[in-house]
Amino acid sequence: MQIPLPSNSNQPTNNSLCIKYSPTTNTVLWKVDTTPSPRSPRSPTHRTSSAFIFSMDLLRSASHISTVRFTHTRRSITSRCCTRSLNVRSSMPFLNQDAKYYRELEAALDVVERACRLCVDVKLSSFSSDGRILEKIDQTPVTVADFGVQALVSLELGKLFPSIPLVAEEDSAFLRSNNLADSVANVVNDKTRCENKVLTQDEVMEAIDRGGEDAYAFGTKPATYWVLDPIDGTRGFLKGIEALYVVGLALVVDGEIVLGVMGCPNWHEDSSKKLTPEVQEFHDNPSGSGTLMFAHVGCGTWTKRFWYTPNSSSKVSGVWTRCVVDECQLIREARFCIPESQTWDSLPLSASFKATTNMDSVEANQILLLPACCGSLCKYFMVALGRASVFIQRSRAKKIIKAWDHAVGMICVHEAGGKVTDWNGSDVDLAADQDSRRIIFPSGGVLVTNGKLT
Repeated sequence: MQIPLPSNSNQPTNNSLCIKYSPTTNTVLWKVDTTPSPRSPRSPTHRTSSAFIFSMDLLRSASHISTVRFTHTRRSITSRCCTRSLNVRSSMPFLNQDAKYYRELEAALDVVERACRLCVDVKLSSFSSDGRILEKIDQTPVTVADFGVQALVSLELGKLFPSIPLVAEEDSAFLRSNNLADSVANVVNDKTRCENKVLTQDEVMEAIDRGGEDAYAFGTKPATYWVLDPIDGTRGFLKGIEALYVVGLALVVDGEIVLGVMGCPNWHEDSSKKLTPEVQEFHDNPSGSGTLMFAHVGCGTWTKRFWYTPNSSSKVSGVWTRCVVDECQLIREARFCIPESQTWDSLPLSASFKATTNMDSVEANQILLLPACCGSLCKYFMVALGRASVFIQRSRAKKIIKAWDHAVGMICVHEAGGKVTDWNGSDVDLAADQDSRRIIFPSGGVLVTNGKLT
């Protein structure tokens, strides 16, 4: 399996990772070989309109400028082969000494996976047998899940890392005024690890408010904090069982994103892959399944499947697979994503290319636009996984861009070899909102690419 390292790393750009399990010693052997990789020549552009030149410059700028300053804590891999071993029960696909924030990453993975289960339990309880939402008018299901995830994550991270503040989307005022506090407390108690203790409504509300706007004042100095989007893509949560939504959690240390975890409960990988008998049993009649993605600075981006039954702690997890962005170099061959609220005609590239969603028939003057719903994080997910080449979000007047809609996606794409910038090719500054770290101000909008387009 070929695993290219991120393009801004000092490490070689072409590596081969071999993984082999030894039943005799109960260990997994890792062998990393590095070999030089020739760069593919750039293809000349074939159009000269001013809009096209602007668009090309826009995409090229994202291919050469990093998103934020990432501190690589991992030792450089030398040119010779190295073999390492670790206990097969390890939950990570790399050694803990290679990841400075290994403990924080383990905690983030655990709580995001449980948050996904909370979402699925709430969602399934809101659907009739034929897949229709029982609540016809209000958005009670997504409200309970949204606030429940924030409370769960706040409680678990607060116990393990009490000194690290949380920046999140919600506060408890809405719940208190709409008599939903009891419903949220119930779903949180089902997923927390407070043994022999039932959390009160007030305790759950306090946990939610720990991530609220008035919970912490940061100031101008580089800060350390968690960034949480409890449910990105609430329309996807309400739309149907197969629609996409994401639980996203990132850790910022001294102003730099060091890790991120995304959980997408309805993301389905190729089911044709051979499954173990235990996993096959869940797969044949799944009550719920999804995909986790994580990134740690200097350690790459990884995904794995998980299966589960509703209202149960039973689960079967897949194996970690390294993520890399796609290899597309030509804009006309790239696969694009845009927000559901925006149109292709509003973007500069529309002057040179029309958009089609028919992947079986893309003409010379067209680009393929992937219908990805809902929210922004599922688009980052697709770029990091190599399913999409570009995600473009245009800034709009009176439209605030929130940090939690992008932070975790930024590191996942970066560690998979891609780039995230604003439309000027500049870094996305997470500290622009000095008081609360809740808003970002990318010039023109956000541009997410595989870093290879010319």
